[in-house]
This record gives sequence, C-alpha cells and structure tokens, in this order.
Amino acid sequence: MNEQAGNWSFLTNHARVLIVIARDPASRVREVAAACHITERTAQSVVKDLEEAGYMRRERSGRRTRYVLCLGGTLRHPAEVHVPVRGLLELFTPHGGER
Repeated sequence: MNEQAGNWSFLTNHARVLIVIARDPASRVREVAAACHITERTAQSVVKDLEEAGYMRRERSGRRTRYVLCLGGTLRHPAEVHVPVRGLLELFTPHGGER
C-alpha cells in the first residue's frame, strides 16, 4: 500500500467524477461510481451538482446518457478561482477532457 495514503486526499469526489466523465463521456453512473470508489447515490449527487454548477450537461442518445463537459468554467475555491477546469482535466486526461 502507498505509504502516503491516509485519511485524506488531494482530489474531491467532484473532481474525480469530472475526470472519469472527461475520460469517457458515455460512462454510466454505475461505472463512474466504481471508478471513483463511491456509491452510485453519491455519484448521482455529484453529477447533479456538476450539472447545476454548469460544468457539464447531459444529452440523451436513445436510452443512454452522454455527458458534455463545459470547460470554460474555473475552479470554485477562492484560491483557485483563476484556474480553468480545462487545466485540471489536462493533468488527468490525455486529451484535456475534450472529445
């Protein structure tokens, strides 16, 4: 196990969910939850928060949902309000969250 792992982490569930969706916009909530090691209910809540805050939107494609990221926003904490969401995603996705 990683010796630095402990009771806290650098990324929030919101950041993790956004990163997972950036990697695969067609992910199901169940897959997002599994990738983030959170419950499906928590994943649904986080997706709703991100959507309401304007970081992404849902598009229906038949019976499936596809997420579209809105990368023009900035991080929410006052200390990082100047950092674009795109910058965070560029660190964790090979294509910077764009597909």
